[in-house]
Amino acid sequence: MSTSAAGSYAPTPYTVPTRSPERASYDRELVHAILDEGYLCHLGFVREGRPVVLPTLYARVGERLYLHGSTGSRPLNAAREDPGLPVCVTVTHVDALVLARSAFHHSVNYRSVIVHGTATPVTDPEEKARVLDALVDHVIPGRSADSRRANRKELAATAVLALELSEVSAKLRTGDPGDEPEDLSLPHWSGLLPVATVHGAPVPAGDLEPGIPAPDYLTGYTRG
Repeated sequence: MSTSAAGSYAPTPYTVPTRSPERASYDRELVHAILDEGYLCHLGFVREGRPVVLPTLYARVGERLYLHGSTGSRPLNAAREDPGLPVCVTVTHVDALVLARSAFHHSVNYRSVIVHGTATPVTDPEEKARVLDALVDHVIPGRSADSRRANRKELAATAVLALELSEVSAKLRTGDPGDEPEDLSLPHWSGLLPVATVHGAPVPAGDLEPGIPAPDYLTGYTRG
């Protein structure tokens, strides 16, 4: 694990943004909080000379990120090659639309994390089973104990990639629009339109046995 000080990741040429570097943060607690609030990431890699970006589920366990996939997927096949698959993983939360008086200064308030590194497959069956439980519980805490665990055939069909949290940075934008002083008197509304992800009430499957209630961990389910 690469750190520049207690509680911080060390900046590298891959993690220092060229635009708005003042918005970057390497604070470990902040990085973990942003990762833990989400469960969908975008996995970027190069395949046969062309860039590929795939959405997938993930979970953080300590200083390691685990990515869910299929045994027939392109990233897993590439990750089997020594020393692994160079990747870039991104997680983003949009908190508000920023509406300025000028079109140029419209923006978005957001929190994001970018992770660079080399992903490798998790091959040990016991470790893979634990990681899959962690993935399920990261999305819905408590769900792994309330469902059948993957059997041997399902484990063989499921891929998990591991990525160390070493080259990591967070980037954030907060606050009001940054209008030019000469635009402040213009007759255009300016401010923020908050954005939030809302999880609705549980909807039972059509073939659910009568009398099985929705579990308590789904009541009022929220993240962050």
